[in-house]
Amino acid sequence: MSFYSEFAFCYEQLFPFREEVYLFLREHAASPGSTVLDAGCGPGHYCRRFQQEGFRPTGIDLDPEMIAAAVATSPAIAFHAMDIAELATLKQSFRLIYSIGNVVAHLSPDRFSAFLCQVHAALEPGGCWIFQTVNWDYLLSFTEYSFPLKTVGDPSLSFHRRYLDISPEQTIFDVELTAEERVIFNEQTTLYPLTAKSFLQKHEAAGFCMEGTYGGFDKTPYSQEQNSGLIMVLTKH
Repeated sequence: MSFYSEFAFCYEQLFPFREEVYLFLREHAASPGSTVLDAGCGPGHYCRRFQQEGFRPTGIDLDPEMIAAAVATSPAIAFHAMDIAELATLKQSFRLIYSIGNVVAHLSPDRFSAFLCQVHAALEPGGCWIFQTVNWDYLLSFTEYSFPLKTVGDPSLSFHRRYLDISPEQTIFDVELTAEERVIFNEQTTLYPLTAKSFLQKHEAAGFCMEGTYGGFDKTPYSQEQNSGLIMVLTKH
């Protein structure tokens, strides 16, 4: 069972489909009929929207519970329970590959570099790669950081997220779901912080061209000093 299986049942309530995210991705997906890969698709809600608009989406996620939920809702879409770092095994090409929600932070720097080579190889000429992480440049100024509390349905169901022992090498991601102060589950996993500069260097080494860097899907400019996300848009030429 993977890290996220424990809260797969309420994932879409915790992280619902966001129209502004889809429109940002859609802008870089060329025309309907194009192939799209969601690396870390969760329950597949962005794949479903792409399919509804005539694209040919594929979704991959390490968590079998997430993939089971995605298949149950959209059986016509190709969903695969697999490590995103093994996307080369799909043996397909895509116009757009994207990974949102800090998924790539689960890859160590070496695995991330190898993953980028697979992304580059899987993109069509002129294809686009988009990824989103937290703003590690900002977070690396802390030793610990707690995210705002999320509630699910009944306000008594609470979702807690914290980064512990933050360092340039790694940080511990602590996740807890509680109901009326009773712990339903608590798990920890390791994340690997990379600064915007490090991300850029790794992408240049893999042969990507930078198209844009943002702090949010509303195209807010990225700033190292602000508590925001980091979104990079890159292309293969």
